[in-house]
Amino acid sequence: MPVPLRGLAALPFRMFGIRPSRMNPNTCTVCEMMFTKVMRATKISVDVTVLFADLRSFTALSQSLSPDQVASILGFFYDECAAAIWDYDGLLNKTIGDAIMAIFNFPIRHPDHAARAVEAAREIQRRCHAQRPLLTSSLDCDENALGIGIGIDSGTVSFGEFGRSHRDLTAIGTVVNTAARAQSAAQAGQVLVTRAVRDRSGSSLAAAEGRLYPLKGIAEPVELYAA
Repeated sequence: MPVPLRGLAALPFRMFGIRPSRMNPNTCTVCEMMFTKVMRATKISVDVTVLFADLRSFTALSQSLSPDQVASILGFFYDECAAAIWDYDGLLNKTIGDAIMAIFNFPIRHPDHAARAVEAAREIQRRCHAQRPLLTSSLDCDENALGIGIGIDSGTVSFGEFGRSHRDLTAIGTVVNTAARAQSAAQAGQVLVTRAVRDRSGSSLAAAEGRLYPLKGIAEPVELYAA
């Protein structure tokens, strides 16, 4: 498993061209190549927490903006999400248009990965809310148009490289699907988590009350908690 690479410890390695990983700068590029190589050879089951965040109203808003303005919004969103995720040792696994997918507890392991994902989600909301007035004023658009919805689930996924013509290093499984659907149900500025996340997060969500949500593609309503 990769070893965190931070601060002064990184200087000797950078002399030899070893730099922070783009998916998680707390690990190095050599570590990234090692686990990528392993994932090509085999797919593993791993206990993780998956976070999806989506920029609300982006599609409608982008129709009235220039390509440069659209790029500015996405750059702002990706950067703020990445900073929050990396602060809690999460892996920024995907950027998907106006959404991102992050994984916690791989490759850097933490027993409190569910709580870390929740704190990262809260930090994403804090960061984006603080920067939003400046961004929207420069784009001459409604400040309320750039809210973020976040969904989180926790459990076992299959992690590896999937596909043939296009190989993608990622996680798949029910946990990923549920986190994505929870994100779709979240209102702008809201973080919705499953019971598994609530139960694993300790005191920070102990008082949270659940509500049943009908989620697309899932037969029975799912109990979600506002974090």
